[in-house]
Amino acid sequence: MATLLSNPQRRPPLLRQAIKIRRRRVRDLQDPLPQKEIEPPSHQLSPEERTLLYEEALYTVLHRLGQPEPNHVIEASELLRYLQEAFHAEPEEHQRTLQRVRELQKPIFCLKATVKQAKGILGKDVSGFSDPYCLLGIEQGVGVPGDSPGARRRQKAVVRHTIPEEQTHRTQVINQTLNPVWDETFILEFEDIANASFHLDMWDLDTVESVRQKLGELTDLHGLRRIFKEARKDKGQDDFLGNVVLRLQDLRCREDQWYSLEPCTETYPDRGQCHLQFQLIHKRRATAASRSQPSYTVHLHLLQQLVSHEVTQHQAGSTSWDGSLSPQAATILFLHATQKDLSDFHQSMAQWLAYSRLYQSLEFPSGCLLHPITSIEYQWIQGRLKAEQREELASSFRSLLAYGLSLTRRFRSVFPLSVSDSPARLQSLLRVLVQMCKMKAFGELCPDSAPLSQLVTEALRTGTIEWFHLKQQHHQPMVQGMLEAGKALLSLVQDIVGDLQQCQHTWNKIFHNVLKIDLFSLAFLELQWLVAKRVKDHMAAAGSPMSPEVGESLFQLYVSLKDLCQLQAVLSQRDGVLALDGFHCWFQPAIPSWLQKTYSVALARVQRAVQMDQLVPLGELTKHSTSAVDLSTCFAQISHTARQLDWPDPEEAFMITVKFVEDTCRLALVYCSLIKARARELSAGQKDQGQAANMLCVVVNDMEQLRLVIGKLPTQLAWEALEQRVGAVLEQGQLQNTLHAQLQGALAGLGHEIRIGVRTLAEQLEVGIAKHIQKLVDVKESVPPEDAILPLMKFLEVKLCYMNTNLVQENFSSLLTLLWTHTLTELAEAAASQRSSPLASSRLKTALQNLEICFHAEGCGLLPEALHTATFQALQRDLELQAASSRELIRKYFCSRIQQQAETTSEELGAVTVKASYRASEQKLHVELLSASSLLPLDSNGSSDPFVQLTLEPRHEFPELAARETQKHKKDLHPLFDETFEFLVSAESCQKAGACLLLTVLDHDTLGADDLEGEAFLPLCDLPGLTGSEETGEVPQTRLPLTYPTPNGDPILQLLDSRKGDREAQVFVRLRRQRAKQASQHAPRPGR
Repeated sequence: MATLLSNPQRRPPLLRQAIKIRRRRVRDLQDPLPQKEIEPPSHQLSPEERTLLYEEALYTVLHRLGQPEPNHVIEASELLRYLQEAFHAEPEEHQRTLQRVRELQKPIFCLKATVKQAKGILGKDVSGFSDPYCLLGIEQGVGVPGDSPGARRRQKAVVRHTIPEEQTHRTQVINQTLNPVWDETFILEFEDIANASFHLDMWDLDTVESVRQKLGELTDLHGLRRIFKEARKDKGQDDFLGNVVLRLQDLRCREDQWYSLEPCTETYPDRGQCHLQFQLIHKRRATAASRSQPSYTVHLHLLQQLVSHEVTQHQAGSTSWDGSLSPQAATILFLHATQKDLSDFHQSMAQWLAYSRLYQSLEFPSGCLLHPITSIEYQWIQGRLKAEQREELASSFRSLLAYGLSLTRRFRSVFPLSVSDSPARLQSLLRVLVQMCKMKAFGELCPDSAPLSQLVTEALRTGTIEWFHLKQQHHQPMVQGMLEAGKALLSLVQDIVGDLQQCQHTWNKIFHNVLKIDLFSLAFLELQWLVAKRVKDHMAAAGSPMSPEVGESLFQLYVSLKDLCQLQAVLSQRDGVLALDGFHCWFQPAIPSWLQKTYSVALARVQRAVQMDQLVPLGELTKHSTSAVDLSTCFAQISHTARQLDWPDPEEAFMITVKFVEDTCRLALVYCSLIKARARELSAGQKDQGQAANMLCVVVNDMEQLRLVIGKLPTQLAWEALEQRVGAVLEQGQLQNTLHAQLQGALAGLGHEIRIGVRTLAEQLEVGIAKHIQKLVDVKESVPPEDAILPLMKFLEVKLCYMNTNLVQENFSSLLTLLWTHTLTELAEAAASQRSSPLASSRLKTALQNLEICFHAEGCGLLPEALHTATFQALQRDLELQAASSRELIRKYFCSRIQQQAETTSEELGAVTVKASYRASEQKLHVELLSASSLLPLDSNGSSDPFVQLTLEPRHEFPELAARETQKHKKDLHPLFDETFEFLVSAESCQKAGACLLLTVLDHDTLGADDLEGEAFLPLCDLPGLTGSEETGEVPQTRLPLTYPTPNGDPILQLLDSRKGDREAQVFVRLRRQRAKQASQHAPRPGR
């Protein structure tokens, strides 16, 4: 270290750096020799030195002077006991030494008095100023109490009358001032402090001047009065300005105060103040230490002894010394420094030397060194030190610097983070070193020392390498082998990652704030080169193929190296390529082993999870079983492994991801097979079918949970980021065609398995639904429809509530869809078999309405679009018709014909024109049949004999009104009838749905039945005047195209025809079929 601190011939910086790099690379190939630790200077004294120092300390206490300081110990016995403990003296030894010291000659007691200055003194000269000087000395043998009248008289006595001239001291004269400054120090000896007093008189020097000179200085009347006064006194007699008289026994060891100047008479009582400093000191101390050693050295040794004792006492009490001395130690050191008349600078220097030495051997805060550093810096004058003192101070600087660098080099072990105050302690040490190196004293006494930041940087670099090799030795395996070597290397890398994280988050801030050193970058660059060398060697020795255990060890090593490399993102500067760049290539041979290991572990975990699964839901809200949870965790672990791997090469990363997806999808299908086999195994011994259904529900839910987990693969494996990375190396769409195809295949397989499970559950319910629908049809006619459907609704309520409890929402919705489809099929079959029974159809209609409400479940079941399928709508229409009465069906028939009439615009069959209105006052329907046109020629002569039949339909609404006919027109395809008809009907009858005026145009045949030209339907609900108000305007004409009945048969007519026992229905069907038959015989030819 001495060479490092002071090297007279240093190489240029660039050359030194190159040599350091070469040496470091060579050194790192082999284990470095441990550096020799800095030996701290010893603070222990020899027995002889300790004895002499003990006598010195006892002598100091026994010959104590002055009043105690406010915080100091008063009792001498307490100080003597403390010294006995501090010097570890046995009682007998203590008593012998104490007796020997008492027998020593007393020192010469002295008062060191410094007359600093005065202010506000009287102006005795004509000019208003004075020429002050002071006379001072010690009066011996004065034992008068301070408050007696005699004492007051003694205080007014002047020095020249009370103290012999040879014991009197005099300051310089300060001319023409009222605020003189002297700053003169005097040593005044005395024998007995109890009977000694300090006297100071202040005088105005009066020189002989002529009256003319004095008149020249005159400035006011006061000056004139002074001239008259001086004329009365002797020539050359000085004027008394005031005095200060103090008893020595009232003074403390050190005093620094302003004292009021007292008058000899009551004239001018306010005479100003004088600033005095006092120190009670010894001369000619009789101890061997004082006679043989400099005062400074003796005080240094005493300070070391007492501080060492203080630190040891705190350590014994399991506390850390904070740098504060006990009252006993502070009192003794203060007394010794005062009695020996040590300057503040030498006290600070002694404190620095003592503390800096003790810091290197005892444990106490380094912040204690800052005060002496500051004091020395503030008072530094190199010339006041002797050569040996300068060397001693320089040696202390070098020693502490070397020791501090040693601690800094080993900061990881010296300042462990397991101890909460370690960062603060290290920062305090660095600040002490910084402040020390900034001192003027350090710069002058250690001029060849390199910059502190350079020294610390080199210490940190060396310490990092040493720490690496110590960790490597610590992790050295007891048994040699690839597996053990891999585990040791893994532990080493993990320790390095942890250390760098500590450097980044804790230590780097300290070194950067104090010394602007980037510890993290320094440590990272050193450690990454060392790690790279070890990892390369290990991978070369691993070879291929490798055992699963070795492969697992290499994977953990790869992950730790990846964590290590991620730390380089915070490097402050990076020069060139790092040794760990591209480290993943070293692990390429181990990838197949890692992938196989991942799949094998996952498969074993899936098999174990299924084997332990009892197919019971985990809770009310969690409807899948334990194996589904284990499987989710297993897949999450696979995804975590993929994220840990995060292979840098894009093309290889794509192939690895394909393998992970393939294995995950394969595990999903294996799980489906295993869980179904587990359900069969558990159901084999079950007699309760409900329990088997429970297990089937759990299996379906497990598969649904698996499908949800599989669907998250793109997110978990970060496909989007992968797609961006491989975009430049893969063909467009290759990722979609590969990864997404695998995923969709797995999801399709899971969906198929789920549908099979749900289908099985639905089949168990479909049988019950079919039975209840059949019972609904066969129930007695006396039972109302609402009561007849109750068994079916209760069955569904129980079963669907059960399924809703045991199935997740997705599978329950699928089950509802299957059941709804099946229920509609059953209802449609029942409706087809009961076409001729309105009562049974009414029950089926009521059942359909209630089933729709049941399956919708107020929005919690199937959505309306899922319910209202084409089958449902057709069944709803059929049941609506089948449940209707015959008259209602007839009414519906005419409603449909009216609708057909409204939608017909073609007049290929011809048309009729009418005017119709309702006369509410007469309750009559007034019809004017005006004409017909473009009729079909139905006779062989190419013409027709048309007439029109008018009937009000439906007949059951107008039973009293017979059909009316117009006159027959011969051979006329455009007949003009112009005939009027009136029907006596109520307005209510006309307003009913389906009420209409049927205009049937017929061709009269003499020999056979009349032929049908066409039909027209005029709805009555919209007639003018029907609302009750009389129509005053002209009734509009209505032109109605003629239509034919539906050629393929109307469903309403077919339904009416099935009601063989209903005469009214049969008559209506017969008439409408006759019309349809007539229409089919004369259907218009195309192109007419």
